[in-house]
Amino acid sequence: MSITTTPSAPIRPGERPMARLACLAVQPILSRVVRRIADRHPSLFARLGPHRETDFLIDPLELPFALHLRPDPQALVFRAVPREAAPRAGATIRGRFLLLLELIDAEEDGDAAFFSRDLEVSGDTEAVVRLRNALDDMDGSLAEETAAMLGPPGRAILARLRRAYLTDAKGHESA
Repeated sequence: MSITTTPSAPIRPGERPMARLACLAVQPILSRVVRRIADRHPSLFARLGPHRETDFLIDPLELPFALHLRPDPQALVFRAVPREAAPRAGATIRGRFLLLLELIDAEEDGDAAFFSRDLEVSGDTEAVVRLRNALDDMDGSLAEETAAMLGPPGRAILARLRRAYLTDAKGHESA
């Protein structure tokens, strides 16, 4: 299995340097996470069927970058990319970071988020549905597994993010 990371390339016109730095900072973590998931959950890829070769762009709105995912176990890609340099994607999933985090573990209803316009999906919707079903069928919490990889600081960050999400969700409900 090969994993693609962000190569060191010159900054493109229009590309924000902070986005580039953020991508470089998170890439080692993303590479480690995707390797661990691939090793521990090979059935995840089987559930995607022909969509293993689909390029997904996951765009957390408040982060300075997007995530490019190609869940092909033979050429696995999970990398942070400046939005201006994002590859053409077969499917795009866009929303607030904390919502996307909760969707990973099926803690939020993706359909409700989509219809309330908190989540935007474009491109190959069948690929997105397959990805969601594969994540839903996974045993355990992908977010907690990832946090555990980073030890106590990772678990503390995840707990803080979840508390922030709950606080934010309550604020949206009363608004």
